[in-house]
Amino acid sequence: MREEQDRPEPEADPTEQFAAALPAPRPEPEPAPDEGLLGELLDHEPLAPLPVTPARRFRTGLGKVMMATGGVIALLALLYVADLMLSAGDVPRGVTVAGVEVGGMSQGAAEAKLRIELEPRLVQPIPVRAGDVRAELDPRTSGLGLDWQATLDQAGMQPLNPVTRVASFFRTREVGAVPTVEPDLLRQAITELARQRLNHGLTEGTIRFESAPGDGAVRPVAVEPRQAQQLTDIAAAVRIVTENWLTDRAITFPMRVTQPKASSAGVHAALDQVVAPAVSAPIRARAAGAAAVLRPEDIATALRFAAMADGSLQIRVDQSKLRRVLLPQLDETEQRSKNARIVFAAGKPDIQPSAPGREINWARTLAPFMDIARRVVDRELPVVYDTRPAKVTTSDAERFGIKEVIGEFSTGGFTGDVAHNIGVIARQVDGTIVRPGQTFDLDEHTGPRTASRGYRTAPVHEDGTGPPVIGGGVSQFTSTLYNAVYLAGLRDAGHTEHATYFARYPEARDASSLQENGSSIEMAFTNDAPTGVAIQASASGGAVTVKIWGTKRYRVESVTAPRTDVVPPPIRLGPRENCTPVEGTPGFSSSNTRILYDLDSGDEVSRQTREVRYAARPTVIC
Repeated sequence: MREEQDRPEPEADPTEQFAAALPAPRPEPEPAPDEGLLGELLDHEPLAPLPVTPARRFRTGLGKVMMATGGVIALLALLYVADLMLSAGDVPRGVTVAGVEVGGMSQGAAEAKLRIELEPRLVQPIPVRAGDVRAELDPRTSGLGLDWQATLDQAGMQPLNPVTRVASFFRTREVGAVPTVEPDLLRQAITELARQRLNHGLTEGTIRFESAPGDGAVRPVAVEPRQAQQLTDIAAAVRIVTENWLTDRAITFPMRVTQPKASSAGVHAALDQVVAPAVSAPIRARAAGAAAVLRPEDIATALRFAAMADGSLQIRVDQSKLRRVLLPQLDETEQRSKNARIVFAAGKPDIQPSAPGREINWARTLAPFMDIARRVVDRELPVVYDTRPAKVTTSDAERFGIKEVIGEFSTGGFTGDVAHNIGVIARQVDGTIVRPGQTFDLDEHTGPRTASRGYRTAPVHEDGTGPPVIGGGVSQFTSTLYNAVYLAGLRDAGHTEHATYFARYPEARDASSLQENGSSIEMAFTNDAPTGVAIQASASGGAVTVKIWGTKRYRVESVTAPRTDVVPPPIRLGPRENCTPVEGTPGFSSSNTRILYDLDSGDEVSRQTREVRYAARPTVIC
């Protein structure tokens, strides 16, 4: 400031000083108007205003509108330019990325917000829905990530179209994130998830039983039906995950589904209305002179369930399970029928009358079971019996023509427990009547050979050799019976010769009932005569005799062929302790032919040949 005050004033221009000294010029007077023309104008009246017409009003209004429009346009243009300048480089307004609003933000701010919002999703399990299963997919182990720059680039730049810019104030536009995917890793993760969690088999609706804690009572439990499902299109699942894993919604996989037949409502209806009452208390079977009890656990074991197409659960009863429980308790109430038998007294047959039996009719007895099982009280099941006539009645025996012996054979040489067993089986067969056309099966007739039926353990072979088995030695009775049937001319219905030959029987005319391990071998014959036959069997003093009674038809001739392919018996040294010497027999082939001749005409009726191969029996030396 001080320097400006001390600065010297500039020197005056001499020309300007000279001009300022001159006197100012006078203004020239304006010319006076022509008084003639002025007078003429003053003599006339003032002009009238122009009339207002519709056209003039339109022109005036149009001008005002155009002026206003121009002003608005200028204002909008000004705003457009201002908005364009202010938002240059920002993300377009209304843009969302994976549901995150980033519109109108700068690129840097938008990326920062996306990282804050989306980075947690990169590590959070992805919820998956697959049929009736809810599961999760781990993005970290599934090869899933996010390309941040490509995601922002996908949002684009500010649009230049003014209409688009204005519309962006009122709507949003989802551009989606740009994921990074390792296809092989994702496919492997989905495949493993499907195997472990998503895929499962069909569970049909049914009912199972559990033991209640404490008292051990059975408790029925509903097994809820569940569909079978399988993820079959892995490629489609990979595509769905790639496109949707960053959204906040669960991913849904398409599954191949097989629906169960029974519905949950059908299962619970059967449980509540039938099954729960059925096992709530015991059911008593009331019989003549006895009673049996079906416990809840017995009832539960017999119930069977089947899913129906209408969604219901059908309940059935396995009657064999109930019979298995009831029969031992009611067995004494049954009475077995007795066939007519032939009693041989004074050397001639005498008829022992038949007697009907009484047996439980299980079908009629168990028919009302389900109705009774539904009850809470009066849970009693009446037992129904049937009368069973004898298979061979007294009248049958009287007209069967059993009057003479038509075949007879005897063997001997047994002792000890073998003799006891032969006596037991002989008593079981003695007096049996075989109707015309009926097949007699020895094992079926006598039943299992057990100690409870009177049999003892004895050597398997009738000569006292071989391993000890229950009922050992009875094959001697079997061979004796077979030869009696052979000589009676009756039809063979199946038999098996001994593995080695025993000299007490004709060659190729023996039959065994036991294998070396004691298991049974079948022996049977068919009465092909028009009349009945009866079996007389007796054993005493180490000998057994079987006679077949009936009406004689044939003369029987037996022809045995010479032995062939003879093999001498090998020699073996027996054990040091408990050794029993055995005389060996050779192995050989043989055959026997039975020829039947008509008793009246003497003509040959039939001829049957049976070929047999016996193995050599070792000689045991102690």
